[in-house]
Amino acid sequence: MSSTTPAAEPRLTSLSHGGGCGCKIAPGVLSEILKNQGGLPVPPELLVGIETADDAAVYRLNDQQALIATTDFFMPIVDDPYDFGRIAATNAISDVYAMGGQPILALAIVGMPVNVLSTATIGRILAGGQSVCQAAGIPIAGGHTIDSVEPIYGLVALGLVHPDRVRRNAGAQPGDRLVLGKPLGVGVLSAAFKKERLDAAGYARMMDTTTRLNTPGPALAALPGVHALTDVTGFGIAGHGLEMARGANCQVLLDWARVPVLEGVRELVAAGCVTGASGRNWLGYGAEVASGLPDAERALLTDPQTSGGLLVACAPDSVDAVLALFGQHGFTQAAEIGEMRAWAGGPRLIVR
Repeated sequence: MSSTTPAAEPRLTSLSHGGGCGCKIAPGVLSEILKNQGGLPVPPELLVGIETADDAAVYRLNDQQALIATTDFFMPIVDDPYDFGRIAATNAISDVYAMGGQPILALAIVGMPVNVLSTATIGRILAGGQSVCQAAGIPIAGGHTIDSVEPIYGLVALGLVHPDRVRRNAGAQPGDRLVLGKPLGVGVLSAAFKKERLDAAGYARMMDTTTRLNTPGPALAALPGVHALTDVTGFGIAGHGLEMARGANCQVLLDWARVPVLEGVRELVAAGCVTGASGRNWLGYGAEVASGLPDAERALLTDPQTSGGLLVACAPDSVDAVLALFGQHGFTQAAEIGEMRAWAGGPRLIVR
């Protein structure tokens, strides 16, 4: 496993109670917190707000441009500070791509236990984030730092999109097919890492998927047959599929045998490498899911993905074009995994 942390310093993951998108507040708790929020005036220029738990806010600037604004940050999922910075930055920028936009700049969010971590280690975290922003073609134009008990890093990410090409998580239509851009299993790999049971090959697979920018987003949004986009992160494929279903008043059918999973993940689940967030996710939304999956497979259904793949809802005749776009950007494991159906009551998500 990669590590550049000085020997005198603790493992980054030992300083946090959770890591990556597994740090998200559980869905049920979050709903309770937010239930009385809102009530402020909403300007007509705000094209996307909080109403469907979308990936970012979108504000119309003019007839040709809308501003995408989002933020994401979390505690370490790995111990290598540079790798932690890369993962966190990739994850934050993903929300811009998930709205169909092109990122334009970022601001850094930094909370560090400065009495525990050296300035060199903190600098490596920031350098990792900067390397990803450079790959995305954007500057880190500022930010904010605090002295924190746990290490926290992420970005405010801003982007631009044509107002007609904004792709929400709520735009799916009955009959749409679902395509997933990245395989599942990041939460399992991170749990194995924290238990020191992840080998070098598994770590390399985790880094490859979590630092792969979701660059197909703008091109996917330009396809007329693409009706909805989101990225799969802390609530797992089931949670983000449910957000898509609720927003469109549809039902999601997942063809579980076609859902891609990272190599070695099922073996790690069998060995007990499952995150606590997976169980919290199920408690938060399991009542809306019809699944006959055994516990091990259900752990993958709810597995929190850090910097996960884009989930696309598109017309059936657009599936080949969507898969081709993913392939052009190096997403070789992208797959059609299910469909949207008209909802007539009952479970919102069915796994078959």
